[in-house]
Amino acid sequence: MKYKVDFLVIGSGLAGLQFALKASRKGKVLIVTKAGIDEGSTKYAQGGIAAVLSDEDSFQKHIEDTLISGDGLCNRAVVEMVVREAPDKIRELIKMGVEFDKNSRGELDLSREGGHSEHRILHHKDITGQNIEVTLAKRVRENKNIEVWEQTFAIDLLTQHHLGRLVKRWHTDIACYGAYILNLQSCEVDTVLAKITVVATGGVGNLYQTTTNPLVATGDGIAMVYRAKGIIENMEFVQFHPTSLYHPGERPSFLITEALRGFGAVLRTADGKKFMHKYDERGCLAPRDIVARAIDNEMKIRGDDYVYLDATRLDAKELVSRFPNIHNKCLSIGIDMRKDMLPVIPAAHYLCGGVRVDKNSRSSIHRLYAIGETSSTGLHGANRLASNSLLEAVVFADHAAEDALAHLEEYSWQEDIPEWDYEGTSHPEEMILVTQSYKELQMIMSNYVGIVRSNLRLQRALTRLGIIYNETEALYKKSVLSRKLCELRNLINVGYLVIKMAQARHESRGLHYNIDYPEKNEQ
Repeated sequence: MKYKVDFLVIGSGLAGLQFALKASRKGKVLIVTKAGIDEGSTKYAQGGIAAVLSDEDSFQKHIEDTLISGDGLCNRAVVEMVVREAPDKIRELIKMGVEFDKNSRGELDLSREGGHSEHRILHHKDITGQNIEVTLAKRVRENKNIEVWEQTFAIDLLTQHHLGRLVKRWHTDIACYGAYILNLQSCEVDTVLAKITVVATGGVGNLYQTTTNPLVATGDGIAMVYRAKGIIENMEFVQFHPTSLYHPGERPSFLITEALRGFGAVLRTADGKKFMHKYDERGCLAPRDIVARAIDNEMKIRGDDYVYLDATRLDAKELVSRFPNIHNKCLSIGIDMRKDMLPVIPAAHYLCGGVRVDKNSRSSIHRLYAIGETSSTGLHGANRLASNSLLEAVVFADHAAEDALAHLEEYSWQEDIPEWDYEGTSHPEEMILVTQSYKELQMIMSNYVGIVRSNLRLQRALTRLGIIYNETEALYKKSVLSRKLCELRNLINVGYLVIKMAQARHESRGLHYNIDYPEKNEQ
């Protein structure tokens, strides 16, 4: 079936919902999401959203903190734009109904996290992302110009390639006309034609065995844009959150927010000794890449499975009041953070690269925007500063919506796009073929393309990934589509991009550390 909309939004996190609400003022919006509307990485963002809102702080301080964290690869103009627009975006979220914690004086309670020189993190207890997601999802459901398709999977973007037309110049001549959308319940594929398409599918955390990302984070948008010959960049910069709760067998790993360290919690080895001072003078509040490598190194030197995060010396009442979600989670597995240290390990958390976009979130493919973690805006550089991600999502979603609305009347639907071809497909013989390849992929990426890399490890990963790629493509061509099969295919694509871009960077910078190139290239 062919379906026509003005705006097709793929993904339902903060960025996708914010764009949809803005775009709905002048057109019909369809949101497609492979799970429920409120199931995405936004929901799991505990810490908060950064903005300059106190007299002690300044735009310049936030800008410099972001640039320092990005290790020389941020786009300064983008950083300045996002930081300066942040206070207005916060006020807009509050007006929409988003609640942030306040102190005893009735003022916004601003916390501090690693890499920040001032207290500038707005939060709602330790469930900030969930609070934002629920509020925006409610607004979307109430909006008559927005339709939501849950349990639907975007397979591929529609471009000239589906019309059999020759694209003379790679990247620059390509336009997007919508996407093929798989109904996960009926297994039927709809052809959705859109004047403007927005990719907001989140990150790639499930490339790895240990991740704080929800199960939906499989790099779908990045893989689709890559297959459509759009420009992807900086995929080597995968951020590992230093502190996820060590609880073997649980997926995703439960995130222990950096705000807990900002509140005063201290990292210790298994025998109770502090260690961060050996790695950085900022100690436990050093940027995430430094803290994650330090923990990884201590675990390897000592042969331990985890390190400890110690909050036992903090005020117990304030600790529980500020971090009730963490407190309840730990209690559920027999840990009382008021008197017990928390076992923690690094986990894949955030992708700083992705689909290259400009200040208005336009990708290299005409009529296609990318927002949120799927995009590479230039804000994060080689390492994301804590709590800048939700801010980036809302700022760029707004820019994308304003730009898209300004150009909407220039576009029409591409009527001659063919419908999905089911010929030659049958049920796969065994789902074990998909699940086993999924596990092998995660093992390859975790062992060879993790926090510390080498030329040998990267080449070994590429070789082994090639085998899984060929097997999966053969299965994809003959099988009735399923979510697991499509996710595996996408993860293989983004895994390839991470490896190839890691191989191309002959230095160690930010989140990318290669023992064969331990120094930063200053040229």
